[in-house]
Amino acid sequence: MNPDEQRYREDPPGLFIRKMTLNDLDQVVAIDQVSFSLPWPPRSFQFELTDNAASRCWVAESGGRVVALIVGWLIVDELHIATIATHPEHRRRGIGKRLLLHALLAARREGAVKSFLEVRESNIIARKMYRDFGFVEDGRRKEYYKDNNEDAILMTLNDLGHLQGA
Repeated sequence: MNPDEQRYREDPPGLFIRKMTLNDLDQVVAIDQVSFSLPWPPRSFQFELTDNAASRCWVAESGGRVVALIVGWLIVDELHIATIATHPEHRRRGIGKRLLLHALLAARREGAVKSFLEVRESNIIARKMYRDFGFVEDGRRKEYYKDNNEDAILMTLNDLGHLQGA
């Protein structure tokens, strides 16, 4: 199987991870808008797909519909997770974990050795998922989120070499 595609047989049935395309934009934007109080404008996703050479964009598809997305930026040997979201109707099924693992392993194949991200301080579920992957909380951006001035927690995964799966 092409390493840029991954099929999963676990719940939900027929989960398929693949590179994001321009045809996915309406579904991706809809997921982003229901997931975040500060969603990206649609043109930002289009830019990631057409103009940003560092961008690595993936979607998880189930039943012919995009149910989750991730955008990362591969810069030299680091993957910065820019955004990740699962549609609310498909959360708590491990889709985000599978998608994150897929993106991390794909970046590792391209030479990435570490990854980092920012996450809302209040997003306990996401912080736990990242810790489960080995990310450590190693900093804070004060009042990073402009909708409510919430701090962002900086998290780093210093060794992609230990990851297994996908």
